[in-house]
Amino acid sequence: MSADPVPSTDEERLAQLGYQQELHRRLSGFSNFAVSFSIISILAGAITSYGIAMTAGGPIAITLGWLFVGIMVTFVALAMAEVCSAYPTAGALYWWAAALAKRNKAAWAWFVGWFNFLGEVAVTAAIDFGAAITTSAFLSLTFDMKVTATRTFLIFLVIIVVHGLLNTFGVSLVRLLSDVSAWWHLVGVAVIVTLLAVIPDSHKPISEVFFEVRNETGFTFTGAGAYAVLVGLLMAQYTYTGYDASAHVAEETHDAARAAPRGIVMSVVVSVIAGFILLFAITWAIQDYDAQLGTELGLPPAQIFIDAVGHDTGTFLLFICMVAQWFCGMASVTANSRMAYAFARDGALPGSRLWKQVNPRTGTPTNSIWLCVTISTLLVLPSLWNTTAYLAATSIAVIGLYIAYVGPVLLRRLSPDFQPGPWNLGRWSAPVGWIAIVWVVVICVLFVLPTASPITAKNFNYTIFAVLVVVGAATVWWFAGARKWFTGPKQNLIEKAAHGEQTMPTPPE
Repeated sequence: MSADPVPSTDEERLAQLGYQQELHRRLSGFSNFAVSFSIISILAGAITSYGIAMTAGGPIAITLGWLFVGIMVTFVALAMAEVCSAYPTAGALYWWAAALAKRNKAAWAWFVGWFNFLGEVAVTAAIDFGAAITTSAFLSLTFDMKVTATRTFLIFLVIIVVHGLLNTFGVSLVRLLSDVSAWWHLVGVAVIVTLLAVIPDSHKPISEVFFEVRNETGFTFTGAGAYAVLVGLLMAQYTYTGYDASAHVAEETHDAARAAPRGIVMSVVVSVIAGFILLFAITWAIQDYDAQLGTELGLPPAQIFIDAVGHDTGTFLLFICMVAQWFCGMASVTANSRMAYAFARDGALPGSRLWKQVNPRTGTPTNSIWLCVTISTLLVLPSLWNTTAYLAATSIAVIGLYIAYVGPVLLRRLSPDFQPGPWNLGRWSAPVGWIAIVWVVVICVLFVLPTASPITAKNFNYTIFAVLVVVGAATVWWFAGARKWFTGPKQNLIEKAAHGEQTMPTPPE
């Protein structure tokens, strides 16, 4: 998958793309991988959304569904990585769209950027809300705290504010914790799998682990079981989000044209393998499906742990998941703020002058960090009265991110002039890209569908409205005036490097 090396340093390549180095380039290839792997976080997404698949589809959606979705997501990651190698910038997806579009460059950048921004804030909201759900369950087990919607929301506020503070003041600590996070996830999975395999007196039959279908959605029409399995794929698809982080921190990564695409792909591949082992072990350890699905803890895996290995050991396993989720949310705020910074740098956010500022001491976009924290909090507010708020947040994240993921992939397929970077797919580029595009179309339809029957205000899937509000606002703003001044990614290079020529297409009119 490798071509001849690009004869330039990271700073020279960035200058060729029209930007001077502003963010501090401190991340190694492993650190770049660790950021995306931490955001995918099989101990976050797969644990907090496990109940989605238990309700819709059951074990078959949890185990085989994980593998199927993982394969499809790998195609998306491979296609994205090839584009990332050619354009290793913090703007990533929307920048790639502007560079690859033959016509309407600014419009492509605008809408891909807004979908990416929507997906980023939604995934941060979902991760930290999921962490709050897990923390609530942990506190319930250790201190007999009653789990309520209000308490879970307050815990969410504490978590996301801490993540904002860490990203603002603890820059070196965040980098260290991202590396620790990758090992915590791998070792944590090994511990959980081993204990769930050895301690329980009984296990679920292997045939049921892979093939049992459960439909607790309330839908009873012909084919409702198959419909439930499809809806349950959201568990896996949501977990496989956030790996664009490797691209967003490219301007902070050494040897970015190789390390960032590798980070994208390897974070997905390692998650597919480790996640399958984890989900198999948890599903195999189920003792009483109905009781564990309806647990008062609000988190089915927590009850599965307790019933399978006992209260104390089960609480320890939940602690492993809880810490992993705190790591995950911290990394998500990092990536989210970099995308917002890059988008603001090009004038695409209201108040861009404020959000594009970089703290000269820490080399981080402090204002963008708190913008993302605030919007993510607003997305979680409905959890105070809507029981499917977490499910909606995950759906919004999936749709927003994957439309942004596949937009540049589509443009790359339509661009015969694309010049691959040092990491590329060669002759496999076309089939991989088209499979990725088709899959994203499928999931965008699938995850706005109703998830429970009868449909009420408390369980209504408001995903479609959240997506339409953002798309509608971006569209209105575009035609009302943004199309007259937004020209796509702007150069911020004060002085052209004598050794570098700009290689990005001329900004659109």
